[in-house]
Amino acid sequence: QVQLVESGGRVVQAGGSLRLSCAASGLPFTNYHMGWFRQAPGKERAFVAAILWSGSLTYYADSVKGRFIISRDNAKNTVYLQMNTLKPEDTAVYYCAAMLSLRGSSRLRVVADYDFWGQGTQVTVSS
Repeated sequence: QVQLVESGGRVVQAGGSLRLSCAASGLPFTNYHMGWFRQAPGKERAFVAAILWSGSLTYYADSVKGRFIISRDNAKNTVYLQMNTLKPEDTAVYYCAAMLSLRGSSRLRVVADYDFWGQGTQVTVSS
């Protein structure tokens, strides 16, 4: 049974930092690209960042580029999202997701192309 378990979400003041973690189990982790998405109330789930199975390339939404860093530790089956200079508009439920690497890397920003999802972790940025 595949499980993706996010952690690290909490309330933080604007300008602060958080690191989210996503621990994967039940799947061959290095066969999967990993992504982070977020969903704010009343909005669709949106791409935040992605990283290839090898960790060699990363991708970011324009809204977080330069502030967020995605990384992975394949020995620990874990992907991270370091979030810096947080803004109130970053408030959302953050989800990690896994995409089989055989799908390629051209659709890492597409919600529907991911194979597995976590339950999400709430991040609230207060102004």
